[in-house]
Order: sequence, then C-alpha cells, then structure tokens
Amino acid sequence: MMDDARFMAAALNFARRGLGRVAPNPAVGALIVKDGVVIGRGATAPGGRPHAEVLALKEAGPAAAGATLYVTLEPCAHFGRTPPCADAIVAAGIARVVSALEDPDPRVAGQGHQRLRAAGIAVETGLLADAARRANLGHILRVTEGRPMATLKLAETADGFAAGPAGAPRLKVTGAAADGRVHMLRALHDAVMVGAGTVRADDPQLTVRLPGLEDRKPLRIVLDSHLSLPPSAQLVQTARTRPTLVIAAEGASREAAARLVDDGVEVVWARADAVGRIDLDAALTLLGARGLTRVFCEGGPRLAAALIARRLADEVIIFQSPARLGQTGLAALDAPSRAALADPALYRASGQASAGEDIIREYERII
Repeated sequence: MMDDARFMAAALNFARRGLGRVAPNPAVGALIVKDGVVIGRGATAPGGRPHAEVLALKEAGPAAAGATLYVTLEPCAHFGRTPPCADAIVAAGIARVVSALEDPDPRVAGQGHQRLRAAGIAVETGLLADAARRANLGHILRVTEGRPMATLKLAETADGFAAGPAGAPRLKVTGAAADGRVHMLRALHDAVMVGAGTVRADDPQLTVRLPGLEDRKPLRIVLDSHLSLPPSAQLVQTARTRPTLVIAAEGASREAAARLVDDGVEVVWARADAVGRIDLDAALTLLGARGLTRVFCEGGPRLAAALIARRLADEVIIFQSPARLGQTGLAALDAPSRAALADPALYRASGQASAGEDIIREYERII
C-alpha cells in the first residue's frame, strides 16, 4: 500500500535520530498510525534505552489499541535490561505490525515476529527492506561479522589529489559547507578513526563543532602501529575531556603506551599484518567487541586503499573540489581503489549532492 511505504519511509527518517548515539543497540524508528493519523512516535533513545517501540506506545497511550505499528527493525523478543518490545506491543492491543527487516541478532532472529503472530497480530515484513538494511548495517555487521560498519571519507581536488607534493604546505581541499557536512557525518557515527600519519600531518581535533551538537562526542581512534603519536598532538592534549583510543600493534613500546595513558589516552593492542602495520580486520573486530556499530574513517590515502582492498569500506563518501592542484601530488585514491569503486560487482554509486562549490559522491559496498 502507498500509505504503508510512506509511513515506513517516515519511520526510517525518524530512526536516523539515533545514529551515533545508541550503540551497541541499533537505531530504530517506530510510528503508530490509526485512521491515517500518526498517534505515537519513537526513536531509540541515547544509550540504547528505551527502545523505539516502547516510546511510541507511551506517546500513543490507550489509543494504540487497534492501530498499526510501523517499525524499521523486528521488535525484540528477549529480556535484557528491559522486557521484550514484542510483549509490550501485544499488551497495548496493536492490531497490525509492518516491520521492515528481520533482526539477525540470534536473540531475536524471527522470534519477535513469531510472538506477535502467535498473539493474533497481523504481521507484514520486508517493506523498504533494502533501505532498512542500509540504515541498520552497523548493527547487522556487528552481530553477523563481529565488526562495525566503516564509512570512508576522502577529499580530493578536481584532478584527484588529496595533498600536494612532499614538503608542501597542508592543502585545504574543500570549503565551509563541505566541512559542515563532515561534522554532521561525525555526529552520526560512534567513532572517528584516522591513522597516526594523518595526526602527524594535520594535527586534527576529530570533534563535532556544529551549533546544537556540542554534546556529540564520538570516540576518537588512532591506528598507531608503533606508538609514534606526539604528545603535543591535539588528540593527546584533549584526551581527558574527549574520549580517545589508540590502537597499537602488538610489540609496540610499553613505555610509549604508558606515557599516552598518563595523558588520558586509552591504549589497546591488535595484531600486526605481514608488514608490521595494524591488521584492519583485527582492529575492527576489537571495536565491534567494544559495542561500536558505526565508525567514520578520515584517514589518508593509504588507510583508504587498505579498507577498500579488504572490503571493509562499507560506504565511501568523496568530497571533490572544483579546483585543480595543477601539479603532481598525493593521489586521494590509487588505481585499484578507483577501479573497485567503478566495479558494479563491488560498489554501487548511491548518491551525488553539492556542498557549496564542492561535489559529494557516495558509494555503497555490494553486500
């Protein structure tokens, strides 16, 4: 039905309020509709509780009896910190549930839908499932592969460079509108990750600096195989007020780690690959075990190429300036990475937009 699709699309948009704020839970949206009118809305609350369905039922109150619930992910059927949402839906007298997607979490995995049907509720599944799968990709990957989703962001000149030649001053690629979009993207993720080389070259803050979003403090992550992070780096200097995690390769200096810890930085260890760099699969698995579902990767071209090559870059967002570098510099993407993004078996071009004079191109990994 057209109305079903419209209400589910609205629920998916409402669910986005939770992105970057609800890990390890998924960001779910729920709408309760009766006689064509929305009488209850809910999005997973910060910290993951209460769940979206519970909030929507609370807003609807007794009017929920006989209504339709639109929910972007299967209602939970297990006891955790709170009772199952499926039981609350039954108790409220909901007559029909339209659910976008079955939850792959083995504690749910169809049991929520089954419990609703057993109570006599009409249950329809699969509406806007592809959109719901993308919206819940971080949760899905965490419960099926043990890692968060990774969003890779790059900025490049019109001729494809991320930086000038070695020794050149730092290159400011994009404008203010694009920078604002990057801050918003940070706010929609649980963590922001870079490599130690990016810290040494750019000394970033990796914070959300937009009016009204001052409370957003995604975990700042540095992949630093040999613990070379300078103590003067902004990330180190602000670690006591902004959560900061350094992932070091096994065998890195324990003395260097102790110095970072003294400055308020958390240091953890991951296995190294054949050339001594941190194994990205191991690092992301470590982050998944911490409950992270969405990681925003702002590293340089080397980290970008490694993520794409290992099929770990689930979304790729490229900000392109209209200006050319006009000389040889550091390519934003190597040839194999560009070929991968152009290969329809590996990636799908999912959107294009403008931010001031800059162009934003988005790609989704084929799953």
